Amino acid sequence: MMAIAAVGNNLITYVFNDMHFPLSKSANIVTNFIGTVFLLSLLGGFLSDSYLGSFRTMLAFGFVELSGFLLLTVQAHLPQLRPPHCNMMSEGGDHCVEAKGFKALVFHTALYLVALGSGCLKPNIISHGADQFTKDDPNHSKKLSTYFNTAYFSFCVGELIALTVLVWVQTRSGMDVGFSLSAATMAAGLISLICGMLYYRNKPPQGTLFTPIARVLVAAIIKRKQVSPNTKLLRQGSVHPEKFKFLDKACMQIQGVADRKQSSWTLCTVAQVEQVKIILSVIPIFACTIIFNTILAQLQTFSVQQGSAMNTQVTEAFEIPPASLQAIPYLMLIVLVPLYEIGFVPLARRFTKTDSGISSLQRIGLGLFTVTFSMVSAALVEKKRRELAVGSDKQLSVFWIAPQFLIFGISEMFTAVGLIEFFYEQSMAGMQSFLTAMTYCSYSFGFYLSSLLVSLVNKVSSGAHRSGWLSDNNLDKDRLDLFYWLLAALSLVNFVNYLYWSRWYSYNPSADSAAINLPCAEEDYSSFTSSKLMEAQNIPL
Repeated sequence: MMAIAAVGNNLITYVFNDMHFPLSKSANIVTNFIGTVFLLSLLGGFLSDSYLGSFRTMLAFGFVELSGFLLLTVQAHLPQLRPPHCNMMSEGGDHCVEAKGFKALVFHTALYLVALGSGCLKPNIISHGADQFTKDDPNHSKKLSTYFNTAYFSFCVGELIALTVLVWVQTRSGMDVGFSLSAATMAAGLISLICGMLYYRNKPPQGTLFTPIARVLVAAIIKRKQVSPNTKLLRQGSVHPEKFKFLDKACMQIQGVADRKQSSWTLCTVAQVEQVKIILSVIPIFACTIIFNTILAQLQTFSVQQGSAMNTQVTEAFEIPPASLQAIPYLMLIVLVPLYEIGFVPLARRFTKTDSGISSLQRIGLGLFTVTFSMVSAALVEKKRRELAVGSDKQLSVFWIAPQFLIFGISEMFTAVGLIEFFYEQSMAGMQSFLTAMTYCSYSFGFYLSSLLVSLVNKVSSGAHRSGWLSDNNLDKDRLDLFYWLLAALSLVNFVNYLYWSRWYSYNPSADSAAINLPCAEEDYSSFTSSKLMEAQNIPL
C-alpha cells in the first residue's frame, strides 16, 4: 500500500511538472491509470480463483509491479527520457514541450506495469487473509468482521506513511528518489509475503468461474418455455429465492431425458444457479458506489492542484506538499477505525444482534450519504479561494481544504470496508477473490467516470466566447467550484438510488452462511431432481 499510494496520489505532480501534459489531460492520465489498476483486479481475482490460487497470484504479480516501479525510477532519473525542464505554471507554460514518442512510451509502459501488478495483487491480499479463518469456528463471523477492520487499518497506515514521508521525499529530493523508495517498499512487501509461505492456509483453485455462469444462462434460455419448478423444493437456503426466477429453469430436467444423457449446458446444479444469482444481485449495490469513487478521484487530482494554488507555508522553513493533504483522512482513520471496532461495534451489537454491529449494507449507505458533504465543502472552499486570488491576489491557507478530506475519510471508513465485507459475505466457494475484485472494480469505474465527466463538462460548458470549466491550466481561470457542485448533486441522487436497491436486495446474514456452503459438485444435483421435482414441473403457473 505504501508503494502504490506514494505513486498514485502524487502522480499528477509528475505528469504535469515533469512530463508536461496539460492539466485536464494530466488529471485524466491519473484517473485512467488508477481506474486500470482497479479494473485489472478482476483479472487477479479470476486467475486466483480459477488457476493459480491467491498466494501464487500475489507472488507473480508482485514482481510485475516491482519492475514497473524500477522503470519509473530510471525514467525520472535520466533527463534524456523526459522532456526539457520547463515551468508549466509560468506565463510561458503553454510552450513547454509535452512528452511524446519514445519518452511517452517508456512512461506509459512503466505506469501500466505498475497497474497490472497492483491490480492483480489487491483482491488477493484481502481474500487470502480472510481465507485463513475457518468457518468451523463458532466465532467466525465476529473474527472475520474484526479482520476486515484490522486490514483496512493496516492499509490506512501504509497510505499515511506514503502520503507524508514518501511524498515529502518526492517533493524535496526528486521523483526519482521517491519512485526508488516505492520500489524498495514493494520489495520489502514481497520478502514479507515469502517469509510466511510455510504457514498459509491456501485454498486450491476451483476452476474457471465463467464457464458455469455461461452454462446456467444457456440452460435457462434453452428451457425458457418450461414451467418453473416448485419454489419450496428448489430454493431452500437460497439467498435470493424470489429474484431471477427464470434462472431456476437451468436446474430442471428436460422431461423424458435421463440425468446422465443431459449435457452440463442444459442441466446445472443449484449451487451454479445460486452463483449467478449472487453476481446479478450484487451488481446494483456495486454500481451505487461508482459515484463515491468518482469523488475520490477528485481528491487525488484536482484537490492536489487546488492545494498547489494555495498558501502551503506552515513555518518559515517548512511547506506542506499538497499531495500530503490526502494523508488527513488516513490520519483520522487510524484513530477512528479502532474506536469503531472497540467502541461502536459492541454497543451496536446489543441493539441490532448483528455480529458486525450494523449490517454491511447499512454501513455502505452511511458512507454514501456522508460523502456528499465532502464535495459541498470542496465547492465552498474553492469559490472562496478563487475570489480571494482573483480579487486581491492573495492565497488562502492550504488547510482550508482539510475538511473535504476529513469528511471523505469518515465516509470511506463506512463505504470501503462495508463493501469489501458485503462482497466476501455473499460469495460462495471458488468466487471469493473474484467478488472481492468487484469491490475494486468500483474504484475503476469511478475513476473512468471522472475522466468522462471532465471531458464532458469541458465540452458542454465551453462556447464561442468562453472556455470550459476545467479547460485551463490555471485554476483561477477555471470554475472548479461548479464542477464540485455538480458532483455533490450526483452524489445525493446516487444515495437515493442506493436506498432503493439496498431495500430490493433483502439482505439476510443468516441465509448467507448457508448459501456459501451449498454444494458445487455436479453429483449434488441429485437431491434436487427427485420424482417430486419432476411432478412439480407439471404444476400450472
